[in-house]
Amino acid sequence: MPTYSVISANVQLSPEQEAEISAVITKAHHEHTGAPGFFAQTIFSPISAKRHYIGGKPNDTPHIFVHGMIRDGRSADVKAGLMTEIAEHICKIAAIGSEDIWVYLQDIPATQMIEFGRILPQPGSENEWRKGITPEKLETFAKAGVVV
Repeated sequence: MPTYSVISANVQLSPEQEAEISAVITKAHHEHTGAPGFFAQTIFSPISAKRHYIGGKPNDTPHIFVHGMIRDGRSADVKAGLMTEIAEHICKIAAIGSEDIWVYLQDIPATQMIEFGRILPQPGSENEWRKGITPEKLETFAKAGVVV
């Protein structure tokens, strides 16, 4: 499951903005990598005022940092498209400058990730892997409105 941590500094995102950013990240990840949308999760963390520094100096300009941990095996073009789409949408949603959105992707081998109690499949093998999700877990997804 790709995990995207969104850290905001000097800007307060509303719950609606967070939901919209999460939807954008999920959609972009699915469209660029082919991984099912239910794989994506987004975690938001604001940085307290006066806790962000650039070049060792306090910064008060709004910034948003997106750190995505994704399975390896995607081309540089796929990752560039994914990062670009995320950055462009967040810029509009948060109403801050494009130079103040930072996006990082970190590749992790599928063999080094356990999610839903099992080691993840290689990209492209999600459908077979999905069959092993328990009915109980599928029910929790359904209750949350997540399509698996």
